[in-house]
Amino acid sequence: MKLNRHSTRKKKNHTIIDLFCGAGGISLGAARAGFAIGGAVDLDTFASNTYKQNFPKTAILNADISKLDGQMLTTLFNVSNGDLSGIVGGPPCQGFSNIGKRDRNDPRNALFVDFFRLVAESLPRFFLVENVPGILRESNSDIRNAAFAYIESKYIFLPEMCLSAGDYGAPTIRKRVFFFGYLKDEMESLVAANFKPPTDVEVVKVKAALDGLPIKINPNWQKEEQGWRIVKVHGNGYFRLRLHGHIPKGVGNSVALARLKKESRASGSLGTVHSQEVIERYAGIKPGQYDPISKSQRLNPSGFCPTLRAGTDSDHGSYQAIRPLHPTESRVITPREAARLQGFPDWFQFSSTKWHSFRQIGSSVSPIIAEQIFRIILNALH
Repeated sequence: MKLNRHSTRKKKNHTIIDLFCGAGGISLGAARAGFAIGGAVDLDTFASNTYKQNFPKTAILNADISKLDGQMLTTLFNVSNGDLSGIVGGPPCQGFSNIGKRDRNDPRNALFVDFFRLVAESLPRFFLVENVPGILRESNSDIRNAAFAYIESKYIFLPEMCLSAGDYGAPTIRKRVFFFGYLKDEMESLVAANFKPPTDVEVVKVKAALDGLPIKINPNWQKEEQGWRIVKVHGNGYFRLRLHGHIPKGVGNSVALARLKKESRASGSLGTVHSQEVIERYAGIKPGQYDPISKSQRLNPSGFCPTLRAGTDSDHGSYQAIRPLHPTESRVITPREAARLQGFPDWFQFSSTKWHSFRQIGSSVSPIIAEQIFRIILNALH
């Protein structure tokens, strides 16, 4: 268990702790909405290192959450009793996902229960946790019931909300279930209807999301520095303005921010070497169709990106995620293209390797939908 401290400043009001923080999609959305990130926890070293790059002022704990308790959390992150506004996070979803083994005995499933245990022990003003829709299957009812038993007598607990990021301005159809609860005397009354998508949301599709990124990618761009390419933003709007702007105080890697400002360069445009046979096969795949062998889907420029998959870590087979095909090129997408499709800004950094980059992006909550949700919560806090 190692705590990386970057700041000893006193935490302001509306402080949250991000459990299972990953690369930081939830944290970015929360920070943009106006919350202070008091601390973050993740067991994955690669994810923790990525998080540190993007949130240099936030203390991050590389630890197994099942080994923590509520007092340890508040003590390690120097959050006084009553000062913790929220605990948020996205526990591992592999055992609940409709894709894969659907293993209800996957030991990672118990971490969903641990999230609620830590909430009950810390008593923040609210909690927000997300997972895949598969968690709602009847076969997972015992896990849900064990988790909810920790908080049902303490919190006003809203019915689960199945939300699609595309309805909130992200260019992906990614659907996730959100569970939200709050202390009665700490917030204005909220109901599930408060979290419906805004009626004036800007709809962003694949073509608009990728506009301004390099189209021709050299497959030999394999080293990290070779992936730093000129990127642009065309037009305005909620999504586009967040690609290079809306940088919360204390958030962002200084090198990445400087290079984007001075050179218009962003990382992650890494190439993938395909054989000539594969290139020719990909060339025949039409938008929306799947390659029969790799199962990669050609992105439809006028549609949403399908849910990006994460693959597995070294402890679970090191399987790389199936990557979509570029809308017009005979290749899979780059990490930077995946980041855009998930709603991350161009200055946001991921692992220097494609495998871990796609794991981090595919596992993340889109910061676009996260920001919208956290704005609703912040406005309701006393």
